[in-house]
Amino acid sequence: MPAVNAPHDITACRIACFFSTSGHSGVDRAAQHLIPALARRGYQVDLLKVRGHGPHLDAPPVGVSVVDLGARHTYSALPALVRYLRRERPAVLLADKDRVNRTALLARWLAGVPTRLVLSSGTTISLDLANRGILERALQRFSMGRLYPLADQVIVTSQGVAEDMAAYTGLARDRIRVVPSPVVPAALFEETPPRPDHPWLGDPGWPLILGVGELSNRKDFETLIRAFALVRAQRPCRLLILGQGATRARLLALAASLGVAEDVALPGFEPNPHAYMAHADLFAFSSRWEGLGFVLIEALAVGTPVVATDCPSGPAEILQGGVYGMLVPIGDASAMAEAIHATLARHPPPKTLQEAARPYEIEAATDAYLAAMGLPRLAMDLTQDRRVGG
Repeated sequence: MPAVNAPHDITACRIACFFSTSGHSGVDRAAQHLIPALARRGYQVDLLKVRGHGPHLDAPPVGVSVVDLGARHTYSALPALVRYLRRERPAVLLADKDRVNRTALLARWLAGVPTRLVLSSGTTISLDLANRGILERALQRFSMGRLYPLADQVIVTSQGVAEDMAAYTGLARDRIRVVPSPVVPAALFEETPPRPDHPWLGDPGWPLILGVGELSNRKDFETLIRAFALVRAQRPCRLLILGQGATRARLLALAASLGVAEDVALPGFEPNPHAYMAHADLFAFSSRWEGLGFVLIEALAVGTPVVATDCPSGPAEILQGGVYGMLVPIGDASAMAEAIHATLARHPPPKTLQEAARPYEIEAATDAYLAAMGLPRLAMDLTQDRRVGG
Protein backbone atom coordinates (compact mmCIF):
# COMPACT_ATOMS: atom_id res chain seq x y z
CA MET A 1 0.00 0.00 0.00
CA PRO A 2 1.16 3.58 -0.58
CA ALA A 3 3.14 4.91 2.35
CA VAL A 4 2.85 8.36 3.90
CA ASN A 5 5.23 10.90 2.35
CA ALA A 6 8.76 10.71 3.69
CA PRO A 7 9.64 13.20 6.47
CA HIS A 8 12.03 15.15 4.23
CA ASP A 9 9.17 16.06 1.87
CA ILE A 10 7.47 19.36 2.73
CA THR A 11 4.12 17.91 1.62
CA ALA A 12 4.29 15.58 4.63
CA CYS A 13 2.75 18.53 6.53
CA ARG A 14 -0.30 18.80 4.22
CA ILE A 15 -3.62 17.11 4.91
CA ALA A 16 -6.45 17.15 2.37
CA CYS A 17 -10.07 16.72 3.51
CA PHE A 18 -12.54 15.69 0.81
CA PHE A 19 -16.18 15.94 1.89
CA SER A 20 -19.52 16.43 0.17
CA THR A 21 -22.13 16.94 2.87
CA SER A 22 -25.54 18.49 3.46
CA GLY A 23 -24.08 21.41 5.39
CA HIS A 24 -25.82 20.58 8.67
CA SER A 25 -24.96 16.94 9.38
CA GLY A 26 -22.81 15.36 12.06
CA VAL A 27 -20.00 15.11 9.53
CA ASP A 28 -20.20 18.87 8.99
CA ARG A 29 -19.99 19.59 12.67
CA ALA A 30 -17.06 17.23 13.16
CA ALA A 31 -15.23 18.73 10.17
CA GLN A 32 -15.82 22.27 11.43
CA HIS A 33 -14.02 21.27 14.62
CA LEU A 34 -11.35 18.96 13.20
CA ILE A 35 -10.05 21.10 10.33
CA PRO A 36 -9.12 24.15 12.46
CA ALA A 37 -7.69 21.83 15.13
CA LEU A 38 -5.38 20.21 12.57
CA ALA A 39 -4.26 23.66 11.44
CA ARG A 40 -3.53 24.64 15.06
CA ARG A 41 -1.16 21.67 15.19
CA GLY A 42 0.85 23.24 12.35
CA TYR A 43 -0.53 21.24 9.43
CA GLN A 44 -1.56 22.85 6.16
CA VAL A 45 -5.14 21.69 5.62
CA ASP A 46 -6.93 21.84 2.27
CA LEU A 47 -10.71 21.51 2.37
CA LEU A 48 -11.69 20.12 -1.03
CA LYS A 49 -15.19 21.35 -1.79
CA VAL A 50 -17.97 20.20 -4.08
CA ARG A 51 -20.01 23.28 -4.96
CA GLY A 52 -23.25 23.66 -3.05
CA HIS A 53 -22.19 21.10 -0.46
CA GLY A 54 -20.68 21.35 3.01
CA PRO A 55 -18.91 21.52 5.26
CA HIS A 56 -18.93 25.31 5.43
CA LEU A 57 -16.23 27.29 7.22
CA ASP A 58 -17.38 30.88 7.76
CA ALA A 59 -13.84 32.20 8.14
CA PRO A 60 -11.13 29.63 7.35
CA PRO A 61 -8.35 30.01 9.95
CA VAL A 62 -4.66 30.43 9.21
CA GLY A 63 -3.35 27.21 7.73
CA VAL A 64 -6.64 26.22 6.07
CA SER A 65 -7.32 26.63 2.36
CA VAL A 66 -10.69 26.01 0.73
CA VAL A 67 -10.17 24.40 -2.67
CA ASP A 68 -13.11 24.62 -5.08
CA LEU A 69 -13.08 21.48 -7.22
CA GLY A 70 -15.35 23.18 -9.75
CA ALA A 71 -18.01 20.47 -9.69
CA ARG A 72 -21.52 20.24 -8.30
CA HIS A 73 -21.57 16.48 -7.80
CA THR A 74 -19.17 14.12 -6.07
CA TYR A 75 -18.43 11.89 -9.06
CA SER A 76 -17.93 14.83 -11.44
CA ALA A 77 -15.27 16.18 -9.07
CA LEU A 78 -13.02 13.21 -9.91
CA PRO A 79 -10.87 14.88 -12.62
CA ALA A 80 -10.18 17.93 -10.44
CA LEU A 81 -9.39 15.69 -7.47
CA VAL A 82 -6.87 13.72 -9.54
CA ARG A 83 -5.21 16.97 -10.68
CA TYR A 84 -5.08 18.24 -7.11
CA LEU A 85 -3.41 15.05 -5.83
CA ARG A 86 -0.80 15.12 -8.57
CA ARG A 87 -0.07 18.80 -7.98
CA GLU A 88 -0.06 18.98 -4.17
CA ARG A 89 0.75 15.38 -3.20
CA PRO A 90 -0.61 15.70 0.37
CA ALA A 91 0.54 13.35 3.08
CA VAL A 92 -3.03 12.26 3.78
CA LEU A 93 -6.39 12.40 2.04
CA LEU A 94 -9.28 12.09 4.51
CA ALA A 95 -12.70 11.30 3.00
CA ASP A 96 -16.10 10.60 4.52
CA LYS A 97 -19.27 8.80 3.35
CA ASP A 98 -19.34 6.00 0.83
CA ARG A 99 -19.80 7.91 -2.44
CA VAL A 100 -17.00 10.29 -1.49
CA ASN A 101 -14.85 7.39 -0.34
CA ARG A 102 -15.28 5.55 -3.65
CA THR A 103 -14.33 8.72 -5.53
CA ALA A 104 -11.26 9.20 -3.35
CA LEU A 105 -10.13 5.62 -3.91
CA LEU A 106 -10.38 5.99 -7.68
CA ALA A 107 -8.72 9.41 -7.65
CA ARG A 108 -5.67 8.19 -5.74
CA TRP A 109 -5.29 5.22 -8.07
CA LEU A 110 -5.53 7.43 -11.16
CA ALA A 111 -3.18 10.05 -9.70
CA GLY A 112 -0.56 7.46 -8.83
CA VAL A 113 0.60 9.36 -5.74
CA PRO A 114 1.86 7.98 -2.39
CA THR A 115 -0.78 9.92 -0.43
CA ARG A 116 -2.10 7.98 2.54
CA LEU A 117 -5.86 7.44 2.18
CA VAL A 118 -8.12 7.40 5.26
CA LEU A 119 -11.79 6.59 4.71
CA SER A 120 -14.40 7.44 7.32
CA SER A 121 -17.96 6.29 7.96
CA GLY A 122 -20.22 7.50 10.74
CA THR A 123 -23.44 5.54 10.44
CA THR A 124 -24.75 2.09 11.31
CA ILE A 125 -24.65 0.96 7.70
CA SER A 126 -27.05 -2.01 7.87
CA LEU A 127 -29.81 0.19 9.27
CA ASP A 128 -29.00 3.17 7.09
CA LEU A 129 -29.36 1.03 3.98
CA ALA A 130 -32.41 -0.93 5.14
CA ASN A 131 -34.85 1.26 3.21
CA ARG A 132 -32.62 1.89 0.20
CA GLY A 133 -33.04 0.20 -3.17
CA ILE A 134 -31.45 -3.17 -3.79
CA LEU A 135 -28.86 -1.70 -6.18
CA GLU A 136 -27.76 0.94 -3.70
CA ARG A 137 -27.44 -1.66 -0.95
CA ALA A 138 -25.43 -3.95 -3.21
CA LEU A 139 -23.16 -1.12 -4.34
CA GLN A 140 -22.32 0.03 -0.83
CA ARG A 141 -21.79 -3.47 0.50
CA PHE A 142 -19.44 -4.24 -2.40
CA SER A 143 -17.68 -0.90 -1.99
CA MET A 144 -17.02 -1.30 1.72
CA GLY A 145 -16.26 -5.00 1.63
CA ARG A 146 -14.08 -5.13 -1.49
CA LEU A 147 -12.75 -1.60 -2.12
CA TYR A 148 -12.14 -0.20 1.36
CA PRO A 149 -9.28 -2.70 1.95
CA LEU A 150 -7.38 -0.72 -0.73
CA ALA A 151 -7.29 2.30 1.62
CA ASP A 152 -4.62 2.71 4.28
CA GLN A 153 -7.11 3.09 7.10
CA VAL A 154 -10.87 2.88 7.66
CA ILE A 155 -12.17 4.81 10.67
CA VAL A 156 -15.61 4.85 12.29
CA THR A 157 -17.23 6.66 15.19
CA SER A 158 -18.08 3.82 17.57
CA GLN A 159 -17.52 0.15 18.34
CA GLY A 160 -21.11 -0.57 17.33
CA VAL A 161 -20.59 0.97 13.89
CA ALA A 162 -17.38 -1.03 13.48
CA GLU A 163 -19.02 -4.34 14.37
CA ASP A 164 -21.98 -3.61 12.12
CA MET A 165 -19.78 -2.65 9.17
CA ALA A 166 -17.70 -5.80 9.48
CA ALA A 167 -20.75 -8.07 9.79
CA TYR A 168 -22.76 -6.41 7.02
CA THR A 169 -20.06 -5.83 4.40
CA GLY A 170 -17.46 -8.52 5.06
CA LEU A 171 -14.71 -5.97 5.67
CA ALA A 172 -12.26 -7.50 8.14
CA ARG A 173 -12.84 -6.09 11.62
CA ASP A 174 -9.13 -5.54 12.16
CA ARG A 175 -9.13 -3.12 9.20
CA ILE A 176 -11.60 -0.83 11.00
CA ARG A 177 -10.39 1.62 13.65
CA VAL A 178 -12.68 3.38 16.11
CA VAL A 179 -11.77 7.06 16.44
CA PRO A 180 -13.76 9.43 18.71
CA SER A 181 -15.33 12.34 16.88
CA PRO A 182 -14.23 15.90 17.74
CA VAL A 183 -17.50 17.10 19.28
CA VAL A 184 -16.87 19.26 22.34
CA PRO A 185 -14.75 22.43 22.70
CA ALA A 186 -12.66 22.34 25.86
CA ALA A 187 -14.24 25.58 27.10
CA LEU A 188 -17.64 23.90 27.25
CA PHE A 189 -16.47 21.81 30.22
CA GLU A 190 -15.55 24.90 32.21
CA GLU A 191 -17.85 27.73 31.15
CA THR A 192 -21.65 27.70 31.36
CA PRO A 193 -23.12 29.40 28.27
CA PRO A 194 -25.48 32.34 28.96
CA ARG A 195 -29.14 31.45 29.28
CA PRO A 196 -30.98 31.88 25.95
CA ASP A 197 -33.83 34.33 25.78
CA HIS A 198 -36.65 31.82 26.04
CA PRO A 199 -39.46 32.05 28.61
CA TRP A 200 -39.39 28.32 29.39
CA LEU A 201 -35.80 28.32 30.63
CA GLY A 202 -35.09 28.89 34.30
CA ASP A 203 -38.54 28.20 35.73
CA PRO A 204 -37.93 25.81 38.68
CA GLY A 205 -41.59 24.90 38.91
CA TRP A 206 -41.69 23.66 35.31
CA PRO A 207 -38.72 21.43 34.44
CA LEU A 208 -37.68 21.70 30.81
CA ILE A 209 -37.02 18.56 28.79
CA LEU A 210 -34.95 19.19 25.66
CA GLY A 211 -34.56 17.28 22.40
CA VAL A 212 -32.26 18.30 19.54
CA GLY A 213 -32.01 16.95 16.00
CA GLU A 214 -33.47 16.77 12.55
CA LEU A 215 -37.24 16.29 12.60
CA SER A 216 -37.14 12.94 10.86
CA ASN A 217 -38.26 9.36 11.33
CA ARG A 218 -34.75 8.34 12.39
CA LYS A 219 -34.81 10.72 15.37
CA ASP A 220 -38.24 9.40 16.43
CA PHE A 221 -39.44 12.47 18.28
CA GLU A 222 -42.91 10.92 18.15
CA THR A 223 -41.86 8.55 20.93
CA LEU A 224 -40.41 11.46 22.90
CA ILE A 225 -43.67 13.42 22.63
CA ARG A 226 -45.69 10.37 23.71
CA ALA A 227 -43.34 9.88 26.66
CA PHE A 228 -43.60 13.55 27.54
CA ALA A 229 -47.40 13.35 27.53
CA LEU A 230 -47.20 10.54 30.11
CA VAL A 231 -44.84 12.58 32.29
CA ARG A 232 -46.92 15.74 31.88
CA ALA A 233 -50.01 13.90 33.11
CA GLN A 234 -48.27 13.46 36.47
CA ARG A 235 -46.27 16.66 36.93
CA PRO A 236 -45.74 20.14 35.44
CA CYS A 237 -43.04 20.14 32.75
CA ARG A 238 -42.38 21.37 29.23
CA LEU A 239 -40.77 19.93 26.12
CA LEU A 240 -38.64 21.90 23.67
CA ILE A 241 -37.32 20.25 20.49
CA LEU A 242 -34.70 22.16 18.46
CA GLY A 243 -34.48 21.20 14.81
CA GLN A 244 -36.19 21.33 11.46
CA GLY A 245 -37.35 18.67 9.07
CA ALA A 246 -40.12 16.86 7.27
CA THR A 247 -42.01 15.57 10.34
CA ARG A 248 -42.65 18.94 12.01
CA ALA A 249 -46.35 19.16 11.14
CA ARG A 250 -46.88 15.55 12.22
CA LEU A 251 -45.18 16.18 15.56
CA LEU A 252 -47.29 19.24 16.28
CA ALA A 253 -50.45 17.33 15.37
CA LEU A 254 -49.42 14.49 17.71
CA ALA A 255 -48.85 16.92 20.58
CA ALA A 256 -52.30 18.42 19.98
CA SER A 257 -53.96 15.00 19.87
CA LEU A 258 -52.34 14.09 23.19
CA GLY A 259 -53.48 17.33 24.80
CA VAL A 260 -49.97 18.72 25.45
CA ALA A 261 -49.64 21.20 22.59
CA GLU A 262 -49.37 24.19 24.95
CA ASP A 263 -46.36 22.63 26.64
CA VAL A 264 -44.51 21.47 23.50
CA ALA A 265 -42.50 23.88 21.33
CA LEU A 266 -40.62 23.30 18.07
CA PRO A 267 -38.87 26.63 17.44
CA GLY A 268 -36.69 25.38 14.58
CA PHE A 269 -32.99 24.84 13.92
CA GLU A 270 -30.50 26.23 16.43
CA PRO A 271 -26.88 26.23 15.17
CA ASN A 272 -25.46 26.34 18.69
CA PRO A 273 -27.71 24.36 21.04
CA HIS A 274 -25.18 24.26 23.90
CA ALA A 275 -26.82 27.13 25.77
CA TYR A 276 -30.21 25.42 25.67
CA MET A 277 -28.64 22.17 26.82
CA ALA A 278 -26.84 23.87 29.72
CA HIS A 279 -30.06 25.39 31.04
CA ALA A 280 -32.43 22.48 30.42
CA ASP A 281 -33.34 20.15 33.27
CA LEU A 282 -33.02 16.97 31.17
CA PHE A 283 -31.89 16.03 27.70
CA ALA A 284 -33.86 13.28 25.95
CA PHE A 285 -32.39 11.30 23.05
CA SER A 286 -34.95 9.19 21.17
CA SER A 287 -33.20 8.06 17.97
CA ARG A 288 -33.89 4.72 16.29
CA TRP A 289 -30.29 4.52 15.06
CA GLU A 290 -27.18 6.69 14.96
CA GLY A 291 -23.53 6.52 14.12
CA LEU A 292 -22.67 8.04 17.48
CA GLY A 293 -25.00 10.73 18.86
CA PHE A 294 -23.26 14.12 18.94
CA VAL A 295 -26.04 15.92 20.79
CA LEU A 296 -25.97 13.34 23.58
CA ILE A 297 -22.26 14.02 24.07
CA GLU A 298 -22.81 17.79 24.03
CA ALA A 299 -25.52 17.57 26.68
CA LEU A 300 -23.24 15.54 28.93
CA ALA A 301 -20.40 18.02 28.37
CA VAL A 302 -22.44 20.84 29.93
CA GLY A 303 -23.45 18.57 32.81
CA THR A 304 -27.10 18.05 31.88
CA PRO A 305 -28.66 14.71 32.86
CA VAL A 306 -29.74 12.53 29.95
CA VAL A 307 -32.09 9.73 29.00
CA ALA A 308 -31.42 7.86 25.75
CA THR A 309 -32.68 5.02 23.61
CA ASP A 310 -30.34 2.06 23.49
CA CYS A 311 -30.11 2.38 19.74
CA PRO A 312 -27.33 1.21 17.43
CA SER A 313 -24.82 2.65 17.68
CA GLY A 314 -23.33 5.00 20.23
CA PRO A 315 -25.53 5.73 23.26
CA ALA A 316 -24.63 2.58 25.19
CA GLU A 317 -20.93 3.30 24.59
CA ILE A 318 -21.20 6.97 25.50
CA LEU A 319 -23.21 6.24 28.65
CA GLN A 320 -21.12 3.14 29.46
CA GLY A 321 -24.10 0.85 29.60
CA GLY A 322 -26.23 3.20 31.72
CA VAL A 323 -23.62 4.46 34.19
CA TYR A 324 -24.01 8.08 33.04
CA GLY A 325 -27.66 8.01 32.02
CA MET A 326 -30.60 5.65 31.70
CA LEU A 327 -31.00 3.62 28.51
CA VAL A 328 -34.46 2.61 27.27
CA PRO A 329 -35.73 0.41 24.42
CA ILE A 330 -36.26 2.03 21.02
CA GLY A 331 -39.80 3.29 20.47
CA ASP A 332 -40.96 2.53 24.03
CA ALA A 333 -42.72 5.69 25.25
CA SER A 334 -43.67 4.16 28.62
CA ALA A 335 -40.07 3.18 29.40
CA MET A 336 -38.83 6.59 28.36
CA ALA A 337 -41.43 8.31 30.55
CA GLU A 338 -40.35 6.22 33.55
CA ALA A 339 -36.71 7.07 32.89
CA ILE A 340 -37.51 10.78 32.61
CA HIS A 341 -39.39 10.65 35.93
CA ALA A 342 -36.52 8.85 37.64
CA THR A 343 -33.83 11.10 36.19
CA LEU A 344 -35.63 14.32 37.11
CA ALA A 345 -35.83 12.99 40.66
CA ARG A 346 -32.22 11.82 40.90
CA HIS A 347 -29.19 11.91 38.62
CA PRO A 348 -25.37 12.04 38.81
CA PRO A 349 -23.76 15.42 39.54
CA PRO A 350 -22.70 17.55 36.55
CA LYS A 351 -18.98 16.89 36.99
CA THR A 352 -19.60 13.16 36.82
CA LEU A 353 -21.70 13.50 33.68
CA GLN A 354 -18.98 15.55 32.01
CA GLU A 355 -16.51 12.71 32.36
CA ALA A 356 -18.48 10.68 29.80
CA ALA A 357 -17.88 13.41 27.20
CA ARG A 358 -14.13 13.86 27.79
CA PRO A 359 -12.96 11.46 25.03
CA TYR A 360 -14.85 13.59 22.50
CA GLU A 361 -13.15 16.85 23.44
CA ILE A 362 -11.82 18.38 20.21
CA GLU A 363 -8.11 18.27 20.99
CA ALA A 364 -8.24 14.75 22.41
CA ALA A 365 -10.13 13.54 19.34
CA THR A 366 -7.68 15.35 17.04
CA ASP A 367 -4.85 13.35 18.63
CA ALA A 368 -6.77 10.18 17.77
CA TYR A 369 -7.35 11.30 14.17
CA LEU A 370 -3.66 12.11 13.66
CA ALA A 371 -2.69 8.71 15.07
CA ALA A 372 -5.08 7.06 12.58
CA MET A 373 -3.51 9.11 9.78
CA GLY A 374 -0.04 7.98 10.81
CA LEU A 375 1.02 11.54 11.63
CA PRO A 376 2.51 13.05 14.80
CA ARG A 377 0.50 15.33 17.10
CA LEU A 378 2.42 18.35 15.82
CA ALA A 379 3.52 19.06 12.26
CA MET A 380 6.74 20.57 13.59
CA ASP A 381 7.84 17.05 14.53
CA LEU A 382 7.97 16.28 10.82
CA THR A 383 9.91 19.51 10.22
CA GLN A 384 12.41 18.61 12.93
CA ASP A 385 12.83 15.13 11.43
CA ARG A 386 13.47 16.75 8.07
CA ARG A 387 16.22 18.94 9.53
CA VAL A 388 17.80 16.02 11.33
CA GLY A 389 17.62 13.85 8.24
CA GLY A 390 19.15 16.57 6.07
